[in-house]
This record gives sequence, C-alpha cells and structure tokens, in this order.
Amino acid sequence: MYAWRGYSGTHRLDDDPNRITLSASDHGEVVGTVTLGIDSPVGLLADEVFKDEIDRFRERGAKVCEITKLAFDPKVRSKAALASLFHVMFIYGRRLHKCTDVFIEVNPRHRRFYETMLGFKRMGELRINPRVNAPGWLLWNSLDYVQEQIERYGGTSDAIENERSLFPYFFSQKEEEGIARRLTNLG
Repeated sequence: MYAWRGYSGTHRLDDDPNRITLSASDHGEVVGTVTLGIDSPVGLLADEVFKDEIDRFRERGAKVCEITKLAFDPKVRSKAALASLFHVMFIYGRRLHKCTDVFIEVNPRHRRFYETMLGFKRMGELRINPRVNAPGWLLWNSLDYVQEQIERYGGTSDAIENERSLFPYFFSQKEEEGIARRLTNLG
C-alpha cells in the first residue's frame, strides 16, 4: 500500500519488542494492518522528525506510544473492521502498556480523517518525513479522551445517528473488558 502511494522506504515489519503489528481479516484474507510502537530507550519512529514535540509530553511524565504503518484495503468499506483494529490497539497501549498519549505521523490528505474520526489534534508544523520522503503532520491524542469516547459511544453503532466518529463502532465497555482479560492472560 505504501509503495503504491509513492512513499519511499522499505515498509518492512521488523522484529522489535516495542512494536506490535495487528491485522484485521475477513474470511481469512488480511484487509488491514496497523503497528503500535511503545516508547523505549530507543524512542519512537516519530522522534526522527518530531522529537521536540514528543519530548514535551515525556517531560511531563507521559508514557507515549505511536501508531504507524496503517494500511487498509480500499475495497473494504467497513467502519466496524477499522474501529475494531483501532480498539484492540488502544487496549494494548492503554491497558497492557499503561500508555497515556498516542501520536501518529500523517500525510496532509489524511489529517482530517484522524481529527474527525478519532479526535486527534495537530501538533507543531508540517514537516518532511525522510523515511517516506513525504510531508507529514504530527497528530496527538490523549488515551484518557479515547477511553471517555469508548465509554460513551462504544458498541452503539446501531443506536447513534449523528455521531461521525468511529467510536460507536468500537467494542462496548463489557466487550473491551473481556478482550483485555484475554490479552493479559496471553502474556
């Protein structure tokens, strides 16, 4: 997907204990992937371009993580599949790794999606990302805010009419508890 869009770089999934790649599948076919990076002594990939912005959060005691390598089959128009992928990633970040803040570097044409659908906020100015040789915004979200939205909207996609975000397509709070328990027992 990244090469098809003209981004440079290898886009390999490296073996790294501070990153987990999740996939969504439909009838055995992978339709989407996303990677969650947890901050460590080697930092985040976003530090290459936005370390000054992310360090402001670290200095306040935040435990940061980042979303990278999101790719979703454009033929699959499922908000539920996309929301499920994000929700499991959220569970890994917040519940299993105790992260407080999440960042994502996005191309300008994708910025409004993350702002509208997931509540991200822009940080700093537009910069060139040398890993993909393309411009990028750094977006941020508080995982407390995400949790509030899940508690308010999660599992309500059939009942909510005017909410444009992905949060109604997230799992209900009860479903999240069960998923978190199963993931914790795997470790």
